[in-house]
Amino acid sequence: MMSGVELGIFLIALTLLLIFLRVPIGIAMFLGGAVGFVTVVGVAPWLNWLKGAVYARLASFDLIVIPLFILMGQFATHGGLSKLLFRFVNAFIGHFRGGIALATIGACAGFGAICGSSMATAATMGAVAYPEMRRYNYAGGLSTGVIAAGGTLGILIPPSVPLVVYAILTGESIGALFVAAVIPAMIALCGYLLAVFYHVMRDPKAGPAGPRSNWSERLHATLAVLPVAVIFLLVVVSIYGGWSSPTEASAVGAVATFVLAVMHGMGMRGTIASLSGTANATAMIFLILIGADMLNSALAFTNMTNGITEWILASGMQPLLVVGVILVIYIVLGCVMESMSMIMLTVPLFYPIIMKLDLWGLSQQDKSIWFGILALTVVEIGLITPPVGLNVFVVNRTAGDVSLATTFRGVMPFLCSDLVRVLIILFVPVSALWLVHAL
Repeated sequence: MMSGVELGIFLIALTLLLIFLRVPIGIAMFLGGAVGFVTVVGVAPWLNWLKGAVYARLASFDLIVIPLFILMGQFATHGGLSKLLFRFVNAFIGHFRGGIALATIGACAGFGAICGSSMATAATMGAVAYPEMRRYNYAGGLSTGVIAAGGTLGILIPPSVPLVVYAILTGESIGALFVAAVIPAMIALCGYLLAVFYHVMRDPKAGPAGPRSNWSERLHATLAVLPVAVIFLLVVVSIYGGWSSPTEASAVGAVATFVLAVMHGMGMRGTIASLSGTANATAMIFLILIGADMLNSALAFTNMTNGITEWILASGMQPLLVVGVILVIYIVLGCVMESMSMIMLTVPLFYPIIMKLDLWGLSQQDKSIWFGILALTVVEIGLITPPVGLNVFVVNRTAGDVSLATTFRGVMPFLCSDLVRVLIILFVPVSALWLVHAL
């Protein structure tokens, strides 16, 4: 007869096994949870749970923000807004050595602010920026590495769907998390720009200068991208300023992005593709949410999380060591799992442990916000970490003439930048909390 902790560990192992066997993660979590639920309390209580729990989860008003932000990103993708952002940044810095790569980072940051998805940002910017870099004889590793790394900015730069999901799972304020993500996102952006400089300092031929744009071209690019900036300000500033709820802001952003996309040539085919993409992504997220609820309910019966937390506290293990182990687990999982799936699987397990630890004397709310930013930062790193960084595979499908090994070598300076950023957020929590308190 297994103890509660042993049963909980078995359920997690069963779920991971199903995931590695390529069972969709929502179904894998649901099956693992169902086995535990039935084992502990029986079939009849499980059926009774199913009767009301699914509706209770999906009827939450807070969930409306997820499809709206996804729809906003879909309209931006199919409306060609990524091209506007790239042309704008490239017009001002493309003539420097490595300038097109720098422009790609800036465009990824801007597009990630609208799209909110790392893999979508990498795929879209790959189609826009990669041909330009290859046209000016950029090295393959720099060309693909900068897109794969730049795409990860979509997770952290608000409005971010993974941040919204973290807020829903933990009951944290979406607005507070968006505010907290601003400075870490700026650190990420600056770190990636420095990584590009390192690339071209080490090998000047890797990123030759592009043509210089005249001021007329720069003005035209600025006017073209101005509506995109206005949409970003409408969404983000209204949330930060408390003028609207995240749901209201996302609705306004989706409508404004649709209008702008239509103005830039998105027709019926693009609209249908956007709606279809939103429906598919939302269905996937909601299925994972149901599976996560099933698994978390089963784990609650096993009392595994409390058991592990009590063991950690009784062992005298240093809190930072516990956080370090959690971060390593995130990096390992990030090599083989998509960010949203990883957040839904791990946050319900790790969050209660983190909240019981004494970390830098932080209050419960500060600790909740800080851990959310830290966790998403490390999840982001997993997307470009060898051997199975998902963003790297996405970009390599776009760039058929660059080997996977070359791309992984190209992302190494960006990974070093990410390591520095994680250490800053870990040891200097004010980097994620200062703006929250200031506002």
